[in-house]
Amino acid sequence: MRDLSREIAAFRQEKRAELTDARQRAALQLCCGIELDDALGCGSEATMALLKRLERAIERERLRGINRHWSYDLNRHIALKQVRDRLRGVFPDEPARLALRPRRRQPKSKTASEDAAS
Repeated sequence: MRDLSREIAAFRQEKRAELTDARQRAALQLCCGIELDDALGCGSEATMALLKRLERAIERERLRGINRHWSYDLNRHIALKQVRDRLRGVFPDEPARLALRPRRRQPKSKTASEDAAS
């Protein structure tokens, strides 16, 4: 009985992994026109260029979400981020070159003490 439950758990885990892989492949192909196998098999310079394209695609998708655009897809956004993380895992010894751009800071709002000083 335990063997059967282990097989069921292994089957479910395998299916989840296949589904995640399929989502990543589709998102990368639709947004960047690149096959995931080609991206995983290329050299470090090509991977760096691809990561830059992915960052821009993720940023565009994020902006669509913020603006509530009709074409925004949360699943595509997640899949693109997963592909980016997966490609970063190919070259873990190069963290400085793969650093994210810093987020834009929101302007500070005035506090009560600043209003009183003015």
